[in-house]
Amino acid sequence: MSSTGLAMTHLVPLAKELDENKVTPGVLGFIVFAVMAAGVWLLMKSMNRHMNRVNFEEAPAPTAPAGTASPAGAEPAKGE
Repeated sequence: MSSTGLAMTHLVPLAKELDENKVTPGVLGFIVFAVMAAGVWLLMKSMNRHMNRVNFEEAPAPTAPAGTASPAGAEPAKGE
């Protein structure tokens, strides 16, 4: 008999002893799920707060009056 077959003969009786109706995630499963749900809720709340701060309206591009082109590299006046 191979080692895999031998292992299966020893493990199959252990699997038969489990009652499929009594296997539950338990308290640890609930705690893990609750922590994950709370984390998702907090992330969604944070994302909603950040999205409300975003200004989606684009400011119009500043246009220079015709005939008054500034030299390349020159900084615009502070009043503009």
